[in-house]
Amino acid sequence: MNRISVQAFKRSRYPTAIAAGVLLGISFPQTGVAGFAWIAPGLMLLAAWGKRGLESFRIGYVAGLAHYLTSLRWLLLIPVTGFPILGWIALSAYLALYPAAWVWLSSFQISNFKFQISNPDDGAHAWLAAAERLTARGWSGRMLWALSCGASWVALEMLLTRLLGGFPWNLLGVSQHRLLPLIQFASLTGVCGVSFLVVWTSVSLLCAAAAVLGRPNLRSAWMGEIILPFVTIVALFVFGFHRLRQTPAASRELSVTLVQPSIPQTLIWDVRENTNRFLQEIELSERALAEKTDLLIWPEGAVPQFDQPSYIAITNLIRSHHVWMLFGADDVEPRPAAVGREDYDVYNAAFLFDPQGRHAATYRKRSLVIFGEYIPLEKWLPFIKWFTPVQGSYTPGNRPVQLELRDREAKTSALICFEDVFPQLGREAAAPDTDFLVNLTNDGWFGEGAAQWQHAANAQFRAIENGLPLIRCTNTGLTCWFDPCGRRRDVLTDTLGSIYGPGFMTVKIPLQAPGAERPPTFYNQHGDWFGWGCTAMAAAATLRAGLGKRRKEAM
Repeated sequence: MNRISVQAFKRSRYPTAIAAGVLLGISFPQTGVAGFAWIAPGLMLLAAWGKRGLESFRIGYVAGLAHYLTSLRWLLLIPVTGFPILGWIALSAYLALYPAAWVWLSSFQISNFKFQISNPDDGAHAWLAAAERLTARGWSGRMLWALSCGASWVALEMLLTRLLGGFPWNLLGVSQHRLLPLIQFASLTGVCGVSFLVVWTSVSLLCAAAAVLGRPNLRSAWMGEIILPFVTIVALFVFGFHRLRQTPAASRELSVTLVQPSIPQTLIWDVRENTNRFLQEIELSERALAEKTDLLIWPEGAVPQFDQPSYIAITNLIRSHHVWMLFGADDVEPRPAAVGREDYDVYNAAFLFDPQGRHAATYRKRSLVIFGEYIPLEKWLPFIKWFTPVQGSYTPGNRPVQLELRDREAKTSALICFEDVFPQLGREAAAPDTDFLVNLTNDGWFGEGAAQWQHAANAQFRAIENGLPLIRCTNTGLTCWFDPCGRRRDVLTDTLGSIYGPGFMTVKIPLQAPGAERPPTFYNQHGDWFGWGCTAMAAAATLRAGLGKRRKEAM
């Protein structure tokens, strides 16, 4: 019986679906083979070739599960007994619903092509029969289907970014972060435009393969399937090279010193180590400030307890070096009509102090990490907290805050932790007169895995989308900054050349002339116009397919 089951599995579509998911997973850092992302979506549809309904959804789910188990394997490095593997599987199981829905939608949208066959499990014969029926349709119909597949993928990414607080980690376009000339058009469409291009091209390649199988006597039949994506890619490369060359020269610079303390997560959770880790940060900062600078930055949660002693130590450091300082710490505020000492809200916050040691501004994190910073249904199901690495929930902030360095005539906005993976949050933080963005984060949760590299790749797109430099100050790797075109600059490494060790560095951030506003990108001005347009297109394609199916059933 077991031998029969194994043979049945091998003959099924699941090995192809798993291969597609794994290829998509390793297209992201650290492996980062970007070319696999151009193959994987088409391979997912190939796995579901000739399938419909629940079967196509199930195949897509297997592919999605393989993808997320591969790309999110760094979750296993969280130093909490039992939780990592449960969180890894649970999060992957949820996220896999989106590729599953895409495969189902794409299969449903092509239902008018009549290429379902009577025995879809009959290996190569099934694929060949489906290819023949697909190529029997007109070129315009196949191209419209490929475009609608791209639109459906983007529509689901728009949903993923917003549903249940959103988790837009590793949107498909992020896999192309190394292709700087190509991804410059994210300044027009946002990262979802890159996702669309990859899926459209991948499905067009599938149609080209079908043309070769379906019309073997026409050797050049496949060329018609890829000509439009190919021309589009060439045009976008030309646009990208032009944008990279047109980067304006800075009229002035801001000296920014970044401190990376590299505190292990196990020590961050150990209150007995609070004093030692704080003193380590002060010592690193004293060494860093031997060189004159304008702004000193510590990462997210750098201050273990923002109490009177730490306040005095920080303000003494600031005044003695006459430097602006931005750092992450918890912010506490009593609730309205509070009646007890426990009746308060706790925020994950970024504090800005001026060179006189006076508090200048506070930004409170708006998008919290589920099971990391808040526990869903905590009031009704309090036992859930025993299965998470945190024992209580933060309160989300409600607005972006511009942080102004008045005597330096510079303005910035902070994004805390994974807020920089949200395109809409990056855009909201980038006001017309913002000079640069800052991400304060602690990726020490995940050891020396792929999370740091994936996080930085996501942040890179916020710089491109908004045409602003973006500084990343992390507890441990990857402390660096991106210029307005997404080029990574000045990566902090320790004495051994590792990005994960403690250290500091001073960088020069280009600024506009005092009072001048940086020319906004099209995306910064108009937001997710492309993403919502794709959502409308996907809905129209699905509605058209549904009406067509109903008419056929009525005949």
